[in-house]
Amino acid sequence: MISHVFLGTNDFERALAFYQPILAVLGLQQRFIDRERPFAGWQQPGVERPLLLVGRPYDQQPALAGNGGMLGLLAATRAQVDEAHALALRLGGRSEGPPGLRPHYHPNYYGAYFRDPDGNKLSVTCHTPEGGPSQSPSTHSST
Repeated sequence: MISHVFLGTNDFERALAFYQPILAVLGLQQRFIDRERPFAGWQQPGVERPLLLVGRPYDQQPALAGNGGMLGLLAATRAQVDEAHALALRLGGRSEGPPGLRPHYHPNYYGAYFRDPDGNKLSVTCHTPEGGPSQSPSTHSST
């Protein structure tokens, strides 16, 4: 059900110092740290999803309630992504990015972004190739 959760911060190093030990106690492993972007990700050992991300909001604005926080919901198919985005807009949501491939995340990242009527940001993402087996950044080849 959950693909990923992104928590925004205005002080990345402070956030790392806070989250690293807490998440280690909970058994989550750090998957990466990118200090240029900056963001970091954690997940349970032996699974591809869900992924917990902490970092500066993508739009480089201050992290506030509703900006930098995003709940990522996992879809089994790209059609579900399309349907969820369309339904969100029909129910009073606002688009933050139409359904589509976003290969800068990984080759099969197909997602859509929207805000609910209260301004909370959500994404719906399918990590499966069109008509193929599941593939994510940790399983695709670099060839």
